[in-house]
Amino acid sequence: MSVVSRWLLFLVALWIQSAGIVLVVKSFLGTSPISSLPYVMSETFPFTFGETTFTVNMVFLLGQMLILKKKFPKVQLLQAPMTMIFAAFIDLCMQAFGNITPDAYWQKLITLFLGASMVSLGVALQGIADVLKLPGEGLVYTVSDTYHLDFGKVKIANDGILVTLAICLSYVEIGSIEGVREGTLISVFITGIIARFFLRHLSGWEEGRRVLRIG
Repeated sequence: MSVVSRWLLFLVALWIQSAGIVLVVKSFLGTSPISSLPYVMSETFPFTFGETTFTVNMVFLLGQMLILKKKFPKVQLLQAPMTMIFAAFIDLCMQAFGNITPDAYWQKLITLFLGASMVSLGVALQGIADVLKLPGEGLVYTVSDTYHLDFGKVKIANDGILVTLAICLSYVEIGSIEGVREGTLISVFITGIIARFFLRHLSGWEEGRRVLRIG
């Protein structure tokens, strides 16, 4: 696959993942762990979901730079403009899917599963493109690689911190817990499984595992 094709695939993957994230939100069963804090921030402060997603991801990028210092690859600075595009996709999808309001619980579950599947496909395609990592995954990978820690355990810890911060912010500012529900836990369990399925069938399991280490 040519470099141009890889970047085009990466952009398509960002669009698919952003659409999936919004569908998970529209299920009203909670957000995915990595989106929980940006979502609560968008409900608390006068910023869009995309804008808060960009802000949180820039903190992730700064974390990578502080850990790696001079070893930080300059090409990874492209995470910033790519995250800006990702954030814009999220806001576009929030508008496009504005009328999606499932009422029955089974409808919410279907919306959640569809969203999680799209997130998984987006993640898998990013792994296949193999040109860049979004800051959230980039920070987890950096911590894991630098301190010789298990990737899956670092990812779980990172997700746990984000969910905890989301719960605390939501409770303090809104007075109730928003964005974290059973759908958050469901997303944790099914996203990795579905992403592995896509990797196995789209690029071969061994190649996919090498490119994208899913915990």
